[in-house]
Amino acid sequence: MVRIRLLRRGKNKKPSYRIVVADVRSPRDGKFIEIIGHYNPVQQPKVLNIKADRARYWLSVGAQPSDTVAYLLNKVGVDAKPGTPYTPGAEPVQPTTDA
Repeated sequence: MVRIRLLRRGKNKKPSYRIVVADVRSPRDGKFIEIIGHYNPVQQPKVLNIKADRARYWLSVGAQPSDTVAYLLNKVGVDAKPGTPYTPGAEPVQPTTDA
């Protein structure tokens, strides 16, 4: 099974993370399939860059995001539910509010 998760980089007490697609059996900082973004929670303002099209692709083929990555994907507008069909070039649908 494939999982989308964080790979830790940076110095002691100053972490930065890569968002990677990796096999479930590989260790946290071990072998991965693809880097789809990065996240730096220490820098102010916090830096979050994700290749949304690649994230949608991996989710559509069954990759499971970790809880933290699912939260980050939702922040950039990628629906983190696995199994949704991937359509290249499609923009995410913004929810409408009836106020």
